[in-house]
Amino acid sequence: MQFDRTSRARAAVANVAGPRVLSIAACAALAFALSGCAVGPDYKRPSVDIPASYKEAADGWKVAQPADQHDRGAWWSIYNDAQLNALEEKLNASNQSIAQFAAAYRQARALVGEARAAYFPVISASADASRSRTPSRSFSGSVTGGGGGTTSSLSSSGSISNSYSLSLDATWEPDLWGKVSRTVAGQQAGQQSAAADLANARLSAQATLAQTYFNTRSLDAQQKLLDDTVAAYQRSLTLTQNRYAQGVAARSDVIQAQTQLQSAQAAAIDNGVARAQNEHAIAVLVGQPASTFSLPPAPLDAVPPVVPAQLPSALLERRPDIASAERKAAAANEQIGIAIAAFFPTLTLSASGGFESSVFSQLLQMPSRFWTLGPQLAGTIFDAGLRKAQTDAARATYDQDVATYRQTVLTAFQDVEDNLSSLRILEQEITVQQQAVQSAQQALDIVTNQYKSGTVDYLNVLTAQTTAFTAQQKLASIAGQRMVSSVGLVKALGGGWDASQMNRETGDIAAPAPASEPAAPVTPATPVTKASAAAR
Repeated sequence: MQFDRTSRARAAVANVAGPRVLSIAACAALAFALSGCAVGPDYKRPSVDIPASYKEAADGWKVAQPADQHDRGAWWSIYNDAQLNALEEKLNASNQSIAQFAAAYRQARALVGEARAAYFPVISASADASRSRTPSRSFSGSVTGGGGGTTSSLSSSGSISNSYSLSLDATWEPDLWGKVSRTVAGQQAGQQSAAADLANARLSAQATLAQTYFNTRSLDAQQKLLDDTVAAYQRSLTLTQNRYAQGVAARSDVIQAQTQLQSAQAAAIDNGVARAQNEHAIAVLVGQPASTFSLPPAPLDAVPPVVPAQLPSALLERRPDIASAERKAAAANEQIGIAIAAFFPTLTLSASGGFESSVFSQLLQMPSRFWTLGPQLAGTIFDAGLRKAQTDAARATYDQDVATYRQTVLTAFQDVEDNLSSLRILEQEITVQQQAVQSAQQALDIVTNQYKSGTVDYLNVLTAQTTAFTAQQKLASIAGQRMVSSVGLVKALGGGWDASQMNRETGDIAAPAPASEPAAPVTPATPVTKASAAAR
């Protein structure tokens, strides 16, 4: 008999639950069908004006072919400097600014996983046990006392009960209007932007290290020049003192020679200040305390290598700061769709079930089970313009990011042109300066011989020495500037970075359209609102 009763009970539950389960299944199927609709504007890369060629490019600066490319990662290896290579490797491993951006990238990657979790239902389990006492009151009767009074007797008692429950709950909000998909797409764009920011921080630190290194080597070259000049001025002082002792030179000549020697010695000492500061800056870049770092002197003797060119249109894919700005604009575009989705109702599907009993031994028996199924459709009727304001704010943020992207592109082209013109002009200048050094040295030799023969006074020697020293110092300075500009050009062209690296690193969102393809114009102020049936 017990078996028959249980069977009938199960059949009754099935008759009641069957239509509800079917209705829940129908709601879920409808939710899946609608979840491919995403409201809001579809993103297109903002249009920018791209020149056909670089204005400041020197003659013979050809567009790079694949065979012309050096190591795309270790771009500094084109300078063939073992000390620089070692410092760059140390920077990549220990620079703290890079470490900060690396942590920011990991955070952005985690936010993508957080956004994707909204695609799936939330399932939770709970267990509960409680013991409670419920008070009760009862009237037991009345008694007439000897003095004619009436007394009553009131007894109170309570009941103690136990309650045990074990339940499993599930809730799911289908992505009807693309809020979740746009959130995921926005976080993916943010992850790509963080990857580009990391690459830009790494490139900036690498370029700063290389430029500081070549500045230091330029100072080493100037230090060698100053040391040689001090030695030359010491010989001049000795010559003047000998001539004074012979009575063929005035005391003033000796004093002038001493003054010039002491000035050169002071300049040699002063050069050490800038050199020490550069060395300390390199220590910080490679993540080492300045007190424990030293860089042996080595005068600069390198010349700028040939840097392969890229077309201006390729700059949009070669510079991580441009890629980062473009990805920020893409993320801001998704926020518009998220804000628009708030105008539409949300559907939540929930289910719960489990066991509940006052007797622990009967907790897992069939009569103790319970369940609940049901959809919930909710929407905001009045919010005093909150959602409209949020949508307007999202559009304004998108416009701001588009303007930032375009400004970044303009600044990038300026950066390339600045370094191209610097290299071109410095190449011409160093040729003329080398000739000036030769002429000044010849003049110094002639005047020195004339002074030895007594045909000119020492003032002519001082003037010739000063002219020669100034010319040589200028030549050493130009050589250092050329190396710094060469590194600046490599950095301006994106180093060895390419947007495909960003897409491979994140790996889960399509790459933006190549810069060489015409980008559809975008009017940032009025992105068109539309539903897109394509799943994001």
